[in-house]
Amino acid sequence: MSNQRPYRVAVLGGDGIGPEVVDVALEVVRAAGVALETTPFDLGAARYLRDGFVLDDDALEQLRRFDAILLGAVGPAIGDTRIPGGVLERGLLLKMRFGLDLYINYRPFRGVAGSIAEGREFAIVRENTEGPYAGEGGVLRFGTPHEVATQGSVNTRFGVERCVRYAFERASRLTRPKLTLVHKTNVLTFAGDLWSRVVSEVGAEFASVEVDYNHVDAACIYLVESPERYGVIVTDNLFGDILSDLAGSVTGGIGYAASANLNPARTGPSLFEPVHGAAHDIAGTGRANPLAAVSSAVLMLEHLGEDAAASRIARAVQDFEGDVTLGTASITQEILGRL
Repeated sequence: MSNQRPYRVAVLGGDGIGPEVVDVALEVVRAAGVALETTPFDLGAARYLRDGFVLDDDALEQLRRFDAILLGAVGPAIGDTRIPGGVLERGLLLKMRFGLDLYINYRPFRGVAGSIAEGREFAIVRENTEGPYAGEGGVLRFGTPHEVATQGSVNTRFGVERCVRYAFERASRLTRPKLTLVHKTNVLTFAGDLWSRVVSEVGAEFASVEVDYNHVDAACIYLVESPERYGVIVTDNLFGDILSDLAGSVTGGIGYAASANLNPARTGPSLFEPVHGAAHDIAGTGRANPLAAVSSAVLMLEHLGEDAAASRIARAVQDFEGDVTLGTASITQEILGRL
């Protein structure tokens, strides 16, 4: 066992298949020799529908005391309109991101066999606490023919620079160090100029890293046609949200895609979650693909400094060539067998 004490991990299984895939991820981590002390938190759509609770300041303060947070998935079933849009997104997910200062969303990708990006590896570093998601905006004359709705994008020098610096540090470790800024500088001139200047200034400290720029619409084309052009993509909150889902698709599907919501300053715990949704339609059937949750646990171990265990699990996932429709139990045994 590598760690002297068990890592304290808050477990938010959430909804649908979330608890199922998180249980697999924890089983795999323990099989790799890392001791965990887990505490479950009942949060998500089911909890909201039961008693209206989302996440209050007391619960957030409890989460702050853990070494890491592992999240399965949250959200109602498709077609369930009992939860207004934004309640869980802003009240739970964004509240954790803002409250715990999870200012980096890091998503590594590797194209699986048969995918458009087969064998290709790249990563997206998304600024995670600003942009349109910061909540700036409002409504005038609501419900009238003259209604006006505004939604601004908040970009601070501080927020942009710490994101860009993290992206350069990631890019500098690559065999072919390359960073691509993705934005829309020809239209979003104020925010785009800030991002461009920061990339240029921080890039001067990383002479080995090749720097490139793509408009976001062009990047969507390139991800499909020539994903090999990318090493690390750095971008804002909204563009990163969209591009990372597209990247998941071209590398084999979001059933493989992992993500880390990071606080690199380590002033609080970081949060790790698969990109996929709650998939209520297959919950309890044993058909959920746990690989994205397992890969998210790999990112958690890397953040905790358990590089050897993280590498073993990542290799086991990478070497798995089986059919992901085998079912949760069979896939789990395949991964455990490779450890």
